[in-house]
Amino acid sequence: MPGFHPGGKLLAFLEVTGQTSSDVMLLSMEGDEATGWKPNAPTAFLKTPLNESTPVFSPDGRWLAYLSNDNGTTNVYVRPFPGPGGKWQISTEVADDPMWSRTRQQLFFASTPGLRLMVAGYSVNGQSFVADKPTLVSDARFATRPRAPSRDIAIHPDGQRFAVAPAVDTPNRVDKAVFVFNFFDELRRLTAGSRQ
Repeated sequence: MPGFHPGGKLLAFLEVTGQTSSDVMLLSMEGDEATGWKPNAPTAFLKTPLNESTPVFSPDGRWLAYLSNDNGTTNVYVRPFPGPGGKWQISTEVADDPMWSRTRQQLFFASTPGLRLMVAGYSVNGQSFVADKPTLVSDARFATRPRAPSRDIAIHPDGQRFAVAPAVDTPNRVDKAVFVFNFFDELRRLTAGSRQ
């Protein structure tokens, strides 16, 4: 999944190659809305034999959170941007979907084994990223989508609400499909009574 730098002219994205598995690449762009955008040649931010993916910039643009299998399992890490500097492991078990809060110094992510949302507060000490031990946000489990790179959680700009699909215990056999036509019209109808 790609992540835009807060400056709006730099995109971090995943590239899969045969030589180095998946890498975090950067794509800078020139121009603006009026004149149009022109991409430059992509450059590597992280190009190692490891699998690195799901890059997301911190709200101030100083840090990049991403996934890596550096220790044998997929965890959330943070590095300074544009670098150089160290790296810090944030999650303590297999993780996915790192997300920064825009309102607090918090980094959210999904705990894959329990399908639950976790949060780690953080502070910055000079050039060091200091993360608290991750804690559980809620006991509620969420559903995941089939793998492709995809996000299972989205954070609201207020940093307090999340969009997730709740986990539902389903039988092993799925014997029906539901098609929703005019999805956005249906969504507006369903949410009309909840507007304040």
